[in-house]
Amino acid sequence: METKLFKHSLLGEYSLTVLENGLSVYIMEKPGFDSCFALYGTKYGSINTQFSRNGGKEIEVPAGIAHFLEHKLFESEEGDTFQRFAKTGAYCNAYTSFDKTCYIFSCTKGFSENLDILLDFVQSPYFTAETVAKEQGIIAQEIKMYEDNPGWRVFFNLLRAMYKKHPVKIDIAGTVESIAQIEKGMKPVERVTVKTADFAETKEVETHYTEQSLEVSKPLFCLGFKDIPTTSRVSIKDRMVAGITLDLLCGECSALYRSLQEKGLIDNELSAEHFQGEGYSAFMIEGESESPAAVAEEIKKEIKNLTENGIDTRLFTAIKKAAYGDAVKRFDSTDSIVTDMMDCAVSGGGLFDPADILKDITKQDVIDCLKKFTEESAVLSVISPKKG
Repeated sequence: METKLFKHSLLGEYSLTVLENGLSVYIMEKPGFDSCFALYGTKYGSINTQFSRNGGKEIEVPAGIAHFLEHKLFESEEGDTFQRFAKTGAYCNAYTSFDKTCYIFSCTKGFSENLDILLDFVQSPYFTAETVAKEQGIIAQEIKMYEDNPGWRVFFNLLRAMYKKHPVKIDIAGTVESIAQIEKGMKPVERVTVKTADFAETKEVETHYTEQSLEVSKPLFCLGFKDIPTTSRVSIKDRMVAGITLDLLCGECSALYRSLQEKGLIDNELSAEHFQGEGYSAFMIEGESESPAAVAEEIKKEIKNLTENGIDTRLFTAIKKAAYGDAVKRFDSTDSIVTDMMDCAVSGGGLFDPADILKDITKQDVIDCLKKFTEESAVLSVISPKKG
């Protein structure tokens, strides 16, 4: 067992201990804070449907298992875990993403007692045929609910149009059919090495346009540009560059944002994100517009303009400073700190890296990032109002 201490002159210090079973334990003390926050997570999410253990035969499991297990672990022979936390006055929750599953609690007192509850229920799965069948029904209803959610659908329709093989195109909860394949039981296993399948995804998209009609008053759109990571995961610097690039391109201070409003193509803000994880990466811009195709064309024109004519130095500097401020501000939130610790465990790197890396990002880094926003890699997803 080895413990390392990391210090930062402005942001504080934290420790990282790797236990004999391979578990990484991050601890950061925040003097003056009243709340405590703990997160227990694993590098197992919705995309992990094909993998091998210790170099053995590849295993394929039904889509949605990670999300299903997230729900099931809250049940135990002692009763509902939420009730156990409620007795201590703590808040608890959990979430499944594409590449991780996490269980969390926060409290203002009784941290050790709550930590014992967290460690107990996460490491003590409880399955019966009856509870598995019950959970399958609950998740099936959840899946159907998301099928009618316009914001969810415009996003996942984009992924289905963008990716040919990568399971990131499958809803995190799976499908009604896939969760029906899940069986009960879990056997204790020794520490193993797990290798995720190589999805061999290329820059080529499945289709450049997808549209679905739902009960919305105005069309929703999501414009994405597919990127292929040069390594299994996008580096911290590339993630920071992507964030600055999207702010420069379509943030509220950008020329594009003002132009779209002046032309009446949008009447509220655009949201943008760098969507990335193991084996996938994409740049996405989302919003509402009566003319999604026209907005997409304006965005592409501005990308061409910035790559050919350069970017405004004052705006670039201002966005970098704002990004640095956001990175520092995260250390004022125990919630953000433990979330970032989990990202460190999954993606590698240190907790202080984003703040330190930001100062070395250049305008050329942004230009190089914008060159990835190509016509060939573009996908437009639209949710349009149902006629009549």
